[in-house]
Amino acid sequence: MYISPANKSKLSKKTNYYQDSDGNKFLIQDGLPNFIYPKELPKSDLESIEWYKNNAADYDEFLPLTFETFGVDEDIERGKMINALKLEKDHKVLEIGCGTGRDSEKIAKELGENGELYLQDISKEILKIGVEKFSKKIFQPKIEFSLANGYYLPFEDNYFDRVFHFGGLNTFGDIKRAFEEMVRVCKPGGRIIVGDENMPIWLRETEFGKVLMNSNPHYKYNLPLEHLPVEARNVKLEWFIGGVFYFISFDVGIGEPKANIDFEIPGVRGGTHRTRYYGHIEGVDQETVELAKKARQKNGKSMHRWLNEAIKNAAIKELEE
Repeated sequence: MYISPANKSKLSKKTNYYQDSDGNKFLIQDGLPNFIYPKELPKSDLESIEWYKNNAADYDEFLPLTFETFGVDEDIERGKMINALKLEKDHKVLEIGCGTGRDSEKIAKELGENGELYLQDISKEILKIGVEKFSKKIFQPKIEFSLANGYYLPFEDNYFDRVFHFGGLNTFGDIKRAFEEMVRVCKPGGRIIVGDENMPIWLRETEFGKVLMNSNPHYKYNLPLEHLPVEARNVKLEWFIGGVFYFISFDVGIGEPKANIDFEIPGVRGGTHRTRYYGHIEGVDQETVELAKKARQKNGKSMHRWLNEAIKNAAIKELEE
């Protein structure tokens, strides 16, 4: 079910690489297909790869310190996100930026033998830790690992029931495209959850906020609300882990939301939502406006209906002469 992140074509699998219709090759090394694209990554992605390369060995050991700092239980806090996924046994799930698999294990335990779990990360060093963890445990669902860029996903359209990401969105080179890709690979009616650090605006001027943002600049990142896709439905935002991490959950719809914008709106102004938006004409002087108001009042129609008929009749008369 892999496709090319470069051109979305189907891949042909060779001995130690995949190849797309344009001849792009994606190597398979140590059992991990490498779909990272583009080949020249932006600075933020390169910095993330380098950081994890230098810190992978210690990352998993010291990660619990984050939860200890705020006096919360790691299992309970992570469980809030996993519960919000509303997983079913046969779901196909993609975790973007799975890291060392701390959330991945919890997701795997919720899936049955007909489920599928695809685990992706951009860091080879960090992903290998996750692979090693999973090799020592038995889970029911089919599990696949791959290297890939979170905003050039190597997966078919509408394949997954759930898409999950926590802990790296702030540093993605293209957050808007990442959301678009999540929606692309998720089925309509599916569910997406993303989260990362964020110091809420009401805490940024407190000592609590200033100290933490000084220690970890990632807390300074803004919420990615402006990047949410138009397909997002039933959006919920929650802060947890001491109130300085968030996760956003939403269901995937099709295109823009639907509404009845063509019913006649009662009242003096009249018209519909659509005509009020599209029905603009060149402005007129105040004397004409006042005359129109008086004529409308005498006629008893809404301003929309009176103007529409008056302009149409005047235009027809002019064209006939």
